[in-house]
Amino acid sequence: MKLSTILLIAFLTLTGCQTNSNLKLPALIGDNMVLQQKTDAKIWGKAYPGRKITVKASWNSIGKAIAGNDGKWSVNLPTPEAGGPYTISVSANDTTITVQNVLVGEVWFCSGQSNMEMPLEGWPPVDTIMNSTATIASSSIPEIRLFNLQKKMSDHPSDECTGKWEVSSPESVNQFSATAYFFGKKLNKELHIPVGLIESAWGGTPSESWTSAKSLEQAGEFTKEIKAIKESAPLQAEYQKWLNTLKQVQIKAAGEDQWKGLSFNDEIIPLSEFNDSVWPSMVLPTQFESVIGDFDGAVWFRKSIEIPPEMTGKDLILSLGPIDDMDRTYFNGKLVGANETSGVWQVDRNYDVPASLVKAGNNVISVRVLDTQGGGGIYGAPEKMKLVVKNDPKILMLLKGDWKYQSVAELKGDKFYIYDISKNEFQTRKRPIGIGAGTPTVLFNGMVYPALKYQIKGAIWYQGEANVGRAEQYAKIFPAMIRNWRESWEIKDFPFYFVQIAPYVYAGVDSTESAYLREAQESALKLSKTGMAVTLDIATVMNIHPPYKTEVGERLACLALNNDYGVKNQCNGPVYKSMVISAGGIKLQFNNTGEGLIARKDKLTEFEIAGKDGRYLKANAKIVNNEVFVSSPLVKDPVSVRYCWRNGAEASLFNKAGLPAWQFRTK
Repeated sequence: MKLSTILLIAFLTLTGCQTNSNLKLPALIGDNMVLQQKTDAKIWGKAYPGRKITVKASWNSIGKAIAGNDGKWSVNLPTPEAGGPYTISVSANDTTITVQNVLVGEVWFCSGQSNMEMPLEGWPPVDTIMNSTATIASSSIPEIRLFNLQKKMSDHPSDECTGKWEVSSPESVNQFSATAYFFGKKLNKELHIPVGLIESAWGGTPSESWTSAKSLEQAGEFTKEIKAIKESAPLQAEYQKWLNTLKQVQIKAAGEDQWKGLSFNDEIIPLSEFNDSVWPSMVLPTQFESVIGDFDGAVWFRKSIEIPPEMTGKDLILSLGPIDDMDRTYFNGKLVGANETSGVWQVDRNYDVPASLVKAGNNVISVRVLDTQGGGGIYGAPEKMKLVVKNDPKILMLLKGDWKYQSVAELKGDKFYIYDISKNEFQTRKRPIGIGAGTPTVLFNGMVYPALKYQIKGAIWYQGEANVGRAEQYAKIFPAMIRNWRESWEIKDFPFYFVQIAPYVYAGVDSTESAYLREAQESALKLSKTGMAVTLDIATVMNIHPPYKTEVGERLACLALNNDYGVKNQCNGPVYKSMVISAGGIKLQFNNTGEGLIARKDKLTEFEIAGKDGRYLKANAKIVNNEVFVSSPLVKDPVSVRYCWRNGAEASLFNKAGLPAWQFRTK
């Protein structure tokens, strides 16, 4: 080849490289987004190193940047007062990306566990939202924009996230956080300006999952776990590399059919002739994490049973108790029942088995459990696992005990990675230290860190149930998390409003553990620009997911309106102030009484009184001259009082604005 030809090819190759910018924007920068008003909003992305980037906004703002050696670039765009719609063009030498229908207004980050994640549609049949049908039908509000940041765990800070901005409508809100939506709707109604809501929530997760490693280490908590995560990082990367070689199934973003009919090359497993002899065994009922470690995905369970003559050829009912989260259940290879929608983790499974499937001798029950977050498995009371004759329930067979099991697909992010069941890959492949959604730091890395460049007004938070039983620790790590977020966003003391957990009888035991956790939450109010929405009056004490999300969202909004937007309102109920021991009882004084104290249903309950022995007894309580007088004939020399100090305690004391008094114990 002639030298001139070689030089020409080289020149053309170089020229081609110079003109190709590979310009990309992150998910958070897109059509329909809301930018925080009157601030320097970051617009960022990636391109080939050295490429010049120009960002122009139609409100006459412009910024320029050059992609660094890592390909990253960002510009700051000064934003005007609330308004729009606007367009933003992002240009490199060969590409222009136009972001359309952009509004400028107020942006809030909405995070926590399941009570923040719980969508407007709810998780029926057990977990529902009050008035959800009417709310969804009337949700076409163009000035409210929603971004649902999809679930992601990471053992290191990650820039990437998945999601898209959507205009509020019946189609977009049904799977969006109900608490966040009602919060944003109240702000929009009162302020008449655009509101952008970024949902970043994951059910069953503790506060430490949402906190950076550095902050937890500075607090002196979870240091061993963080060290183990760091040491396992190479194995994590190797394991993910192996997962990427497997067949993958992308899940749908949302909707009723999100989890239905998923195939993991496992159709042969429920057949009677399938050989499960090499599978390990697990004693059911239990959550399978107690055996296999942190795991989200699909796990098969199989049990061979001998049907006695008195059950042969008869219609049966197969009962398994509750299954977390979903299941497909087979009898002798035939599907007899399935629950494949979110929110059924508390629902008992009772499936009809037709007589034609029930043969003498050996029969096989097969259950595919699909766990999408938190604990998973067939986990109810042992006596619920049984096979009974439909018309004669006295004839039964208990099914608790050893079941064969095998994991067939692992859920990470928005994908299932399918194992080769012929190789028993879950058992034979060395897995790194178990990282689940409850692992310290992993959600800060995967679901907070990607949003740190996005300018926000503040954050709302609904979480705490997963930390019940660890109140003393929570009192340290929850304020640490708030400080961590503020420092990471580089927005000094941005408003942070949180929901105090509602009354709920944890594990069926009405102890005082959640009262201590509520007290730990309250202690975070020592930080500036924080506020707490109390929910002692809007609970369902036997369901951890109360349906009254309108009240929760609006109480959070009232805090923001009062503190940040100059819309003065009564946003807190009575708060214990002081006490005076008097005439065989104790008089209690309160702040935030407003126009006066009132008793729900004209009766005060949940007050307890104690003498010097510290033993609390149920007390009589009444409102006298805007104070509460508490006494008991069994406590002659009282020294202290507490109120709503148990898991299932519900408010009885209010101000006339209808807001409940905070729980308290006198010191």
